[in-house]
Amino acid sequence: MRLFHLGLQVSVVGDMTTPPLGEGDLLIVSAGPGYLSRVQSLLETASAAGARTLCVTAQPDGRCPHSADHVLTIPAQIMADDSGPGLSILPMGSLFEGAQFVLFEIMVLKLRDRLGIDPEKMRRNHTNLE
Repeated sequence: MRLFHLGLQVSVVGDMTTPPLGEGDLLIVSAGPGYLSRVQSLLETASAAGARTLCVTAQPDGRCPHSADHVLTIPAQIMADDSGPGLSILPMGSLFEGAQFVLFEIMVLKLRDRLGIDPEKMRRNHTNLE
């Protein structure tokens, strides 16, 4: 959503208007535990179509990160390691998901500055159908 607000051409997997991926495209996926069957399938489809891939994960040695062109590791607790002493009281993968949200928002701010987009231009790209 924020990439769209920046004026970039973006789509979401599963939306009926999502175009096919191909060369020059980037598929960004999230697989906190390092492997999710649906994410693995998306990575394979995107790679076969010539798109580049980025996997955001807490487990960089997982199958999905190994299938991606680029890996962004967030060292945060996930459901696979959410029990034991000294761990977050947040349930399951909440810590990873929250860290991912904050990281993405910071990345959007950095990208906004890099692209020279002002906040008002982003606001103009926000839907009026709420």
